[in-house]
Amino acid sequence: MRFVPVIIALIFLSSCSKGITKILKSPDPEYKLRVAEKYFVQKKYTKAQVLFEDVMPYYKTRPEFQDIYYKYAYCAYNQADYLNAENLFKTFLEIFPNSAKAEEMAYMRAYSYYKQSPKPELDQTNTIKAMGMMQVFINTHPNSERNKEATSIIEICRGKLETKDYKGAILYYNMGQFRAAGVAFTTLINAYPESSRLDEYKLMAIKSYYRFAELSVEEKKAERYEQVIDECHEFVDRFPESKFRKEVENYIALSQTNIKNLNSNI
Repeated sequence: MRFVPVIIALIFLSSCSKGITKILKSPDPEYKLRVAEKYFVQKKYTKAQVLFEDVMPYYKTRPEFQDIYYKYAYCAYNQADYLNAENLFKTFLEIFPNSAKAEEMAYMRAYSYYKQSPKPELDQTNTIKAMGMMQVFINTHPNSERNKEATSIIEICRGKLETKDYKGAILYYNMGQFRAAGVAFTTLINAYPESSRLDEYKLMAIKSYYRFAELSVEEKKAERYEQVIDECHEFVDRFPESKFRKEVENYIALSQTNIKNLNSNI
């Protein structure tokens, strides 16, 4: 079992009131458990956590242990210690796989990853883990009432990943790395086919390839303007009602004019 490291408990004890220190010195585990339960109800999770941990060895082989461990895990969660909470929810499932609370613990383990998911600009490892764990929960608990929320969280996480990838593509564009930007926006379209912004991504890919063509060496320009025209026709076929259609058609005209001018200079 994974408990809060002793050093953390010692740091806490050094700042505890004389009251809880006195409680911890009591030889009566049943008394300490009653006080821990009281603190838990009062949402004094740090104090409850220390007392629950203190009485665990005494109750480890008794029926009360499951409820103690359950509340102990929530003490970590309710203090926003999501890394430790995830470990504790996982360990609960390992110790009590047949518990009536097993479904809740499986969900909370996945939810703890979601709570560790950072803003889109940062590393999204925990976001990806949250999506995976939520999908595993749905697959293993097909009739759970929590599946609607689990599905919603997967969509939120997917949106965060999409935002991160979009910002990366925009960064390429703003840095003048237009070929890389075009590839990145095309990848966005393929990676998030259900996105409501697909026509915007396609437009940005067209803009990127057009700028790439403009900056190319003379002998490559005509070929790359042809690519822009192909991208534009694909846009019109796929998004005929898009608000960006006129802008895209303008890129067709510009590219055709540029190709004509290049040919006339040969």
